[in-house]
Amino acid sequence: MNYIMNSVTQVKNETDQTPVSTGLKAVILLLGIIMIATTLRSPITAVGPLVETIRNDTGMSHTLAGLLTTFPLLAFALISPLAPKMARKWGMERTLFAGIIIVTTGIILRFVPSLAALFAGTILLGIGIAVGNVLLPSLIKRDFPLRVGVMTGIYSVSMNVFAAVASGISIPVSRQLSSGWRGSLLMWGILSLAALIVWLPQLRYRHQERNARISSHGSVWGSGLAWQVTIVMGLQSFVFYSIVAWLPEMLTERGMNASTAGLMLSLMQLFSVPATFIVPILAARFKNQRGLVVATFLCFILGFVFLLAGSNALVSVTMILIGIGTGSAFGVVTMFFTLRTRHTHQAAELSGMAQSIGYLLAAIGPFLIGFVHDLTGGWIAAIGLLFLVAIIYMMAGWGAGSDRYIGEEHVKTSVN
Repeated sequence: MNYIMNSVTQVKNETDQTPVSTGLKAVILLLGIIMIATTLRSPITAVGPLVETIRNDTGMSHTLAGLLTTFPLLAFALISPLAPKMARKWGMERTLFAGIIIVTTGIILRFVPSLAALFAGTILLGIGIAVGNVLLPSLIKRDFPLRVGVMTGIYSVSMNVFAAVASGISIPVSRQLSSGWRGSLLMWGILSLAALIVWLPQLRYRHQERNARISSHGSVWGSGLAWQVTIVMGLQSFVFYSIVAWLPEMLTERGMNASTAGLMLSLMQLFSVPATFIVPILAARFKNQRGLVVATFLCFILGFVFLLAGSNALVSVTMILIGIGTGSAFGVVTMFFTLRTRHTHQAAELSGMAQSIGYLLAAIGPFLIGFVHDLTGGWIAAIGLLFLVAIIYMMAGWGAGSDRYIGEEHVKTSVN
């Protein structure tokens, strides 16, 4: 605890404004980051365990139900490149605040008893979450430059703990509420409202990044290394959101009840939590992160093997392996945004690019897995597709894990 509290006081004051207490400002900022992080996955992971209930209530096909997870990812893809531009125009603090408002609006809209409102709310919350996804890593790089690994770990843990809780309690809560699954989804608006309140003090500040000029090496979009990071981002998200969308139904088709299936998904995400905290710290200490990428790949492969085995007795082991894999993969790629860039502006640009193209790849996941299931009548081919995705992830991660900076790949090559 002392280590964490010492870390939060390392905030870099980049404006001429002088807060009452730098230490107090740091603590309030950290609380704001934590609260925003709690809203970045929970409204989406809450849907997975409820998919079968939603389908039965609305008559959706597997393919259409997959869009409940796919639409937020498409919103991530479209909005992510715009988030750095909005932050430069209005400031990170105000842009993040606007993002939380949009998330809250989307969550409320999903409560309206209409399929159109359900999908519209889903798209809206995806737009708001995209802003937080892109800007929080670069805000951490700006305000906690000496503790990037620890702060990234705290941010990741906050996000994944509540993602796990959302998966685990969605079914039980829906059964206790007269509004059913709609009320269960609405519940996550409590977190976004709390995030709005906690973030309010940050609106007094508008940081101006000093020396924030575009890298002389040009746009991140022309960097091969940036594209490797982008592929890693996309494929780890492909795996995570596909599992979140369809794992409960995979398990219920084997005879497991819906509540237990939701708890298994929650177990997966709970085991991702230690990885999301530890891996960023390790990544910050290593010159290259290739070993972490390979370890993540092995967790994925072993988890998919056990999932393919089809034994309910192995489900817990499967969830632990995939949970460690998804947590580690997210921790690694989030650190790539800071470890492969020279300054905050470039980190935001890389984050925007990786999350734009990356989530476009990820958006294919739930839809494609549902389509393959409908096409084949089972899950074997769909799990085989996850094997292929994991292999490509490892290949791209090997390149992204090398000790280089965006725009300076040729410099590293000539020196070595």
